[in-house]
Amino acid sequence: MTEIELKKKLIRKINQTKNNEILEEMYRLIENEETDNSLYVLSEEQNRIVEEAQMQFKNGEFLTSEQADKNIEEWLGK
Repeated sequence: MTEIELKKKLIRKINQTKNNEILEEMYRLIENEETDNSLYVLSEEQNRIVEEAQMQFKNGEFLTSEQADKNIEEWLGK
């Protein structure tokens, strides 16, 4: 489906709906897309933590999901 076809379908659906909650949510999503173009800037501390985590990952210092689940079950005494 092309962008134009999708827009036409959406406009038809918007015009047909009587549900205000759906309309508000659609508007919120579109507004977020327009305003969410800003670049998130990390603090020096956040950058340091990210770099540390990347080094830990490169060095194999991480748990798989399965390992983490097993540890959690052990901590919870299951």
